[in-house]
Amino acid sequence: MLPRSLISADSHVVERAIAFKDIDPKFRDRAPSDVTLPNGGAAVMIEGMFPVGYGQAAASGLPPEQIGKPMPWEKVNPAAYSSETRLDVQDQDGVTGEVIFPSVGMFLHGHPDVDFGTACLHAYNRWLAEFCAKDPNRLIGVAQIPLRTIDEGIKELEAAKKAGFRTVMLPGEPLHEDYDHPDYDAFWEAVVDLGLPVNFHILTSRRALEFTTLGKNRGPSICNMTRFVRGNQDIIMLFVFGGVFERHPKLKLVAVESDVSWLPHLLSRMDTVYPRYRYHESTATLSMQPSEYVARNVYLTMQDDYPVARMTDLLPMNRVLWANDYPHGDGIWPNSRTVLARMAEHMSDEHLRMMVHDNVAELYGLTI
Repeated sequence: MLPRSLISADSHVVERAIAFKDIDPKFRDRAPSDVTLPNGGAAVMIEGMFPVGYGQAAASGLPPEQIGKPMPWEKVNPAAYSSETRLDVQDQDGVTGEVIFPSVGMFLHGHPDVDFGTACLHAYNRWLAEFCAKDPNRLIGVAQIPLRTIDEGIKELEAAKKAGFRTVMLPGEPLHEDYDHPDYDAFWEAVVDLGLPVNFHILTSRRALEFTTLGKNRGPSICNMTRFVRGNQDIIMLFVFGGVFERHPKLKLVAVESDVSWLPHLLSRMDTVYPRYRYHESTATLSMQPSEYVARNVYLTMQDDYPVARMTDLLPMNRVLWANDYPHGDGIWPNSRTVLARMAEHMSDEHLRMMVHDNVAELYGLTI
């Protein structure tokens, strides 16, 4: 039976220009802007990059043949960028609350002008705090943490905590070294001390941007719709084999929008390669099996990853989080309860409740 309270662990806003109104004045003339593309579609233009079109970013609920087609401004659901009707949209899908990520902001993490991208993300965080103030219990914003330097990153964490954010998101790839480098230990200590789970969302690495914008992919472009999950798989392995979880056992990492049913094979493979190759491949010395770190430190989100319902004995079900991904074209709004009812046919009530409510409520300290 479906629980009455559903919390989406991965939903989005699609930022309009107003989200960047409070940008550092020296970047004001370059701030992302609302545009109408030559094909008539509504979009947000990122200077130095590309337009983010609403035809895909706000296409939840559309039939597949319409996803990605130009969407004029008058057709865009205001709930994608305004909190005034956002709770109504949640109610329509039977959702009690949402953990809210950006859309434009995901790409800003990889902007070639790091200072400009940072200024945009600072403005976005201030706007998001206002957006979520409509109902902080149901709108749970994820602060964006630029990482120009590690010391600055720690200050960003402290600012996010002071602003009332419960969690943060980092770029898929940092500018300095990689996240397993000892230089980041002070940063991870601050994350733990401040009680801020760290989210890694697909499409926030420079490598992912190359695939999506420069055509550097193998096969038809639709291959990217499956390829995206690899970024979070790489991050999980980095934190395990790089010893980050060994050194910081209380660190909480969330792999967002990359599904879950691939996890048992990854865990099996990690547990196989570590004892076999640990002595002649670069790796940290681990005191536990690789899979045990994942079960302890890693959470993962999914939408309609139906195989999960038949794999509950292979998965750390206290770490699986459900999401509806509103309002993206890949999302399942307004059919969340239909999707979950199909999954419920092969799941216990306990596992279902954990996935759609209890795990995310515990992770972020929610009482809804």
